[in-house]
Amino acid sequence: MSYNKVTLKQGITLHNINTAKFKTNLCAVFLTFPITYENATKDTLIALMLKRGSKNLKTRQEITSKLSELYGAEFDSGVDKSGDNHVLKFYLESLNEEYLPQKEDLLQKSIETLLELVFNPNIENDEFNKEFLEQEKNNLEQIINSKIDNKTMYALNRCIEEMYEGKPYGIYKYGYVEKLKEITAKNLYEYYKELIDTCKIDIFVSGANSDIVKILEDNDIVKALKERNPNYVKYGSFSNENKEKIVEEKMDVAQGKLVIGMDLKLEDDKGKYAAQVYNTILGGSASSKLFQNVREKASLAYTVSSNYMKLKSNIFIRAGIEIDNYEKALEIIKKQLEDMKNGEFSDEDIALAKRTIIATINNIQEEQDIELSYYYGQELSDRTMTIEEYKDNIEQISREDINTVANSLNINTIYFLRN
Repeated sequence: MSYNKVTLKQGITLHNINTAKFKTNLCAVFLTFPITYENATKDTLIALMLKRGSKNLKTRQEITSKLSELYGAEFDSGVDKSGDNHVLKFYLESLNEEYLPQKEDLLQKSIETLLELVFNPNIENDEFNKEFLEQEKNNLEQIINSKIDNKTMYALNRCIEEMYEGKPYGIYKYGYVEKLKEITAKNLYEYYKELIDTCKIDIFVSGANSDIVKILEDNDIVKALKERNPNYVKYGSFSNENKEKIVEEKMDVAQGKLVIGMDLKLEDDKGKYAAQVYNTILGGSASSKLFQNVREKASLAYTVSSNYMKLKSNIFIRAGIEIDNYEKALEIIKKQLEDMKNGEFSDEDIALAKRTIIATINNIQEEQDIELSYYYGQELSDRTMTIEEYKDNIEQISREDINTVANSLNINTIYFLRN
């Protein structure tokens, strides 16, 4: 496997992951730009509208027919938050040419189709198709309203909203129902054009793709894209200075959902690796402090875990509990935090956490989409690190490094969803 990064134009980058490990080639386009309350809903609608058709593939049926011609290729899109950025992601997966019944330029046809769908939309009279837009607005309204269906994710998102109230990271990635009525076929297309001209564009190709640079440099759509000083937020050190607050929300739920959002003050990259080890010891595995003490010993939680979100230097503890056990569960969770600050974890805890993390790192190269995400994260943080270097950085973390993380941690928000 080799990874190479090529600047096609200013603000437009090709990430070439040349590997013979997979039977497929995965092509992707990521559009990155700052997330805002005003535009988050438009962003999601754009991702939905681009799946409906392009200038030369005007309907879903025509897209499906084209994908069938590409030996059953698959196309998908999604919307994500990456730190304070909104990211529109478009994927097209097709067979590696080695597995075709006859020689054919399938990779070139696949990347051309993906670029067509993202950058050459179905536009008439300088606007998107009105009928399609109304359908997708209705679909998006249902998506937004359904966020309460998964109570675990709802509670996490609500905790983030409270922690980052009035800040970009607190914005819901799919947008807001109240903004839908403002969006028209014309103003959405005007916004789309502005977005395409200013966003950061990353093109990923994973598979057997030695000719991909020439394919893209010769592509008419790439040639037509403007150079830009891309508008996006780079990863860095984030500080959220809110004082601890408690938020309780009532809903018809059978099980209470407790989320504790915490801030970390990390001085350097080493702190981020130490935070991964700390989090794994705290709540990142079945042998973790939270799982063993809150769930197994005290029987106070159906589920309990912690997650480290390095983009914003946060750790979130999540627990599904009996509503009457709220105070007891919170007390024992806080005790685990104090124990960690006091260094009450063993060398075996550290070694096991490192093995768990390294096993996860080893899996990065086993899934094409995960590998793409890994290199995308590196792109936004302005660094390139091999898998082996990543593992070495984890191995070098000491007890003192973990203690530093433990004592830099502060509770920001305690959110409890109850009946």
